[in-house]
Amino acid sequence: MKGKTALVCGSTQGIGKATANKLAANGFNVILLARNEAKLKAVLSELPNDGSQQHHFLVADFTNPAGLKTVLNEYLSKGNKIDALVNNTGGPKGGAIVDAAVEEFIAAFQQHLICNHILVQAVLPGMKANGWGRIVNVISTSVKQPLNNLGVSNTIRGAVANWSKTLANEVGAFNVTVNNVLPGATDTERLQTIAQNKAGMTQESIDAIYKEMAAESPMKRIAKPEEIAAAIDFLLSESASYINGINVPVDGGRTKSL
Repeated sequence: MKGKTALVCGSTQGIGKATANKLAANGFNVILLARNEAKLKAVLSELPNDGSQQHHFLVADFTNPAGLKTVLNEYLSKGNKIDALVNNTGGPKGGAIVDAAVEEFIAAFQQHLICNHILVQAVLPGMKANGWGRIVNVISTSVKQPLNNLGVSNTIRGAVANWSKTLANEVGAFNVTVNNVLPGATDTERLQTIAQNKAGMTQESIDAIYKEMAAESPMKRIAKPEEIAAAIDFLLSESASYINGINVPVDGGRTKSL
């Protein structure tokens, strides 16, 4: 993917960081985007670079959609281009849906769907003009099968998936593809937080909770971030040029539906 530039959101840890490294190793110029400048600089210094690649980072917080829009527009106004976009951000806190405050839904909707939309509106004109573009949204297997005790997340993830499918129908004619990767239980900071919250409610040990999560998959283990990154990398590649508007679970077979 020499000469192509990919913007990877949430790229200082977990799936986002693994994806940034994978794309850089395969020739992309990578733009990291997250809210912590110190962490961004650390990841930037570690990215593979063949000497000709130009990696960069942008500082933006998805809890501030207006700020995100300003940062993006400023970057693109300087003549920079973005060929591929990986929408990825941390999920809402867990809990039963009946206990969720209205404000939790609003915050999650802004952080996920609204920020995704801002990103797409910023990069899509350039993709259309170039006749090439890739958009991958990292969502969750809850798109296909709601997960227990993740009421707000289940709701918002479904909205993002439907937004994505609608977008894929609209932009395919410009040789821009839009697809979703749905990770199962993956060894990230997010999973650690979920396990810790569950441990606090059930008095189980963290190790026991991890074993329960692993047991839900036919492969009897939790995914590595790099395994999710490999699926994202494929969907951004030329090999996936006619794959558009789909959901790809990367969960070891845990999701029961087809």
